[in-house]
Amino acid sequence: MKKFLLVVLVLVLGTALAACGGKEKASDDKSLKIGATAGPYSDMLKKAIIPGLEEKGYKVELIEFSDYIQPNNALASGDIDANLFQNTTYLENVVKETKEELSPLIIVPTAPMGIYSNKFKTIEAIEDGAKITLPNDPVNGARALLVLQDEGLIELDPNAEVLKVSEKDVTMNKKNLVFQPIEAGQLPRSVDGTDLAAVPGNFALAASMNLLDALALEDMLDIYRNVVAVKTENIEKQFAKDIIEVVESAEFEKVIDSDFEGFGKPAWMK
Repeated sequence: MKKFLLVVLVLVLGTALAACGGKEKASDDKSLKIGATAGPYSDMLKKAIIPGLEEKGYKVELIEFSDYIQPNNALASGDIDANLFQNTTYLENVVKETKEELSPLIIVPTAPMGIYSNKFKTIEAIEDGAKITLPNDPVNGARALLVLQDEGLIELDPNAEVLKVSEKDVTMNKKNLVFQPIEAGQLPRSVDGTDLAAVPGNFALAASMNLLDALALEDMLDIYRNVVAVKTENIEKQFAKDIIEVVESAEFEKVIDSDFEGFGKPAWMK
């Protein structure tokens, strides 16, 4: 009787322990759930990453989200194993605010900001006093100014913090550009109503704009490029290593070159 009770106790404890770790991925589990917002990065998963994982024997389910909040909530709770939709800066801010232990796994090619115009055909053709719409949020506003500096249209105070530059840091304005900050989501529509528009890549693609139509494309800093993210505790798991291997493969780069023209490649790919 005692032996029977011992066996029952062991079975009960084993079941309880398994239940406690219900969302923890076993080392030999070949099923994955990867989240993304609908659009280019969902497409990147479908065309360039998931096929490579499937060749490695994984069964992958793509979970699409409609906002920028739920993908990290789902990752933190263990409802998904990885996500692809955010850049390093955004992820760092989320971790700082929520205290969730999430980490970037690998940087992927990302749609850059572009300078678009229906009035001018080249940067050199821009007329004195041209009006340019640009994002009114600090991060994307700084990116727009850095693009203009790279194109020789303005100069910025070399002592200013590069990630936080603003109009007050402009020390030279070669074409006397008139800056018109607006909501980033309105920038694609502003192309028709102004001389120039600095449009972030994700908004340009959402508006069916061709990245290659830009007069100039951003030479992005890697902190602005999107990353595959995982829970920090999973960063050394086999599935995480396999995601990295797929993204670093020649097959991945071939798909990027053929299906994601204009996307800027991270430093590790150059």
